[in-house]
Amino acid sequence: MTGEDSFISALRAIAGHPAARGLADDCAVLELGGEALVLTHDMMLAGVHYLPTQDPADVAWKLVATNLSDLAAKGAEPVGVLLGYQLAGSDDRFVAGLREVLDHYAVPLLGGDTVGGNGPQALGLTAIGRATHRPVPSRSGARPGDRVWLTGAVGGAMIGLEALRQGRGDSLRYRRPLPRLTDGIALAPHVTAMMDVSDGLLLDALRLSRASGVTLALDAAAVPLDCPAARRDQALRWGDDYELLFTLPAAVPCPVAASPIGRVQDGAAGRLLLDGVDVTAEPGLGFHHQHKP
Repeated sequence: MTGEDSFISALRAIAGHPAARGLADDCAVLELGGEALVLTHDMMLAGVHYLPTQDPADVAWKLVATNLSDLAAKGAEPVGVLLGYQLAGSDDRFVAGLREVLDHYAVPLLGGDTVGGNGPQALGLTAIGRATHRPVPSRSGARPGDRVWLTGAVGGAMIGLEALRQGRGDSLRYRRPLPRLTDGIALAPHVTAMMDVSDGLLLDALRLSRASGVTLALDAAAVPLDCPAARRDQALRWGDDYELLFTLPAAVPCPVAASPIGRVQDGAAGRLLLDGVDVTAEPGLGFHHQHKP
């Protein structure tokens, strides 16, 4: 268990409200006046989640996109965002990127807070969404016999970061991810479980298996790649792809473009098999937030 895991485990003793979903999900879901509000908050730290030398406009895009990806995993329609921003001295490019991404997704900025400070820049964003389907999808509904699906491909962000470090132009998948909002809304009425892939496919699949109390069996060769095939193992463990990982009953056709990559099996709760090999306790399944890019 990492320090992050231990801290979240301690917080679960405090977060007893049903909306918190036991801190085992992408978002909080707050029932309010006949509607379900979907709430999420992600942070980014220079040197951990983005390179300190990156264009602040791209950083702003990624900060918004990562939060909207959490809403996508709930099939939620964005309502607005609140920004927490550490002033950097020259902030015009960040403002330009923020305007661009919010205009692109037609999401209003509702408020937030700014602070000064030294050291690596810290950023936070709270995204608010409206559920489009009830019950709101969670990580915890996968059942034996379900098929495991993935939108898009993995590995593109890994290649994009390498391109960014080398000054090449093909770094867009890392700099400006595209949350699957439309797919999430289409999937919400059908899935048994759903989450976004932010910290690596294997690590996030393990989280889904734990939340659902099932065994997930994945076929590595079935996972689409956005990188050379020789780097498949790395791509399965690399984060920042922001695709949707979800489960559907075997008889239910998938309503969006996606690939079947495995099955949910009877077996030990919170177990992950890759090509038949138990990798549950294997180190390095994905990104942990103490690590640097």
